[in-house]
Amino acid sequence: MDRTAENAGDPAPGRTGTSVAEVVARRVSCRAYKTDPVPEAHLLQILEAARLAPSACNQQPWRFAVVREPGLRRRIVEEGFLPGIKMTWAIDAPVHVVVGMETSFLTHSLGASVSGVDYPWVDIGIAGEHLVLAATELGLGTCWIGWIKPKAIARIVDWPRSMKPVVVITVGYPSEAELGKLPTSRRKALDEIVRWF
Repeated sequence: MDRTAENAGDPAPGRTGTSVAEVVARRVSCRAYKTDPVPEAHLLQILEAARLAPSACNQQPWRFAVVREPGLRRRIVEEGFLPGIKMTWAIDAPVHVVVGMETSFLTHSLGASVSGVDYPWVDIGIAGEHLVLAATELGLGTCWIGWIKPKAIARIVDWPRSMKPVVVITVGYPSEAELGKLPTSRRKALDEIVRWF
């Protein structure tokens, strides 16, 4: 028997066989984590997914700081988050991925002045979503946190001035209570957001 034909429907090595649509539907913002550490192999896998994201002129402006040390995670929450929204739950997430931006003058300044589109923000969004979907496939919970003080977080992760933190993504295994949550039903219906021509 032709092994190529026999295995045509098999998932690629290291893949679960879960469809992209299933992973997208399963992703929720996780705000309660187990203390279990995340294997480094899983972190490398989700970072690789982010690395492969497309970007304007292939500039790849994203940079990542993976923070596992408890004291630094606490500092990110206590010193790096803006006041007004209580997010102490984030301290318990065993990993904080700080996603930062390093811009190119040609693509990100000159290009944006011509088109009116801030390309690095688009690029960072794509890379970050690649990361959280890859994490979801692995059974990890994530939460995007944009309510941050970029300068404070840059100091905590020792980034130079050329690097601007954009978002912190918490990563870890969801608590039992979180596992029971269904994806939000507050999404707008397609007929509210789509026009067909």
